[in-house]
Amino acid sequence: MEKIDKMHMMDKMIRELEDITNSQTSLLKKISQLEADNINLGNSLLDKRLPDIHEKVDQALTEVNAVKEEFTEVRDKFVSDNKLDEVLPES
Repeated sequence: MEKIDKMHMMDKMIRELEDITNSQTSLLKKISQLEADNINLGNSLLDKRLPDIHEKVDQALTEVNAVKEEFTEVRDKFVSDNKLDEVLPES
């Protein structure tokens, strides 16, 4: 695989990680809404289980963000080391 192709693949993967971040954020909002709605309903099953789900999704979001940041650094180093930023036009 050519270096430019590798860089494009890395860029695609960063976009996919960003998409996962957006999806996880959306899930957290929906879970929070369920928790808020259940305040009025008072269902004990939801009282017990929703906080666990919320915590797991929040942990996954934190992990995805960490991976995205670390992988972005790897991508940036790859671009710099291979002087791809000098070859490609700025976007």
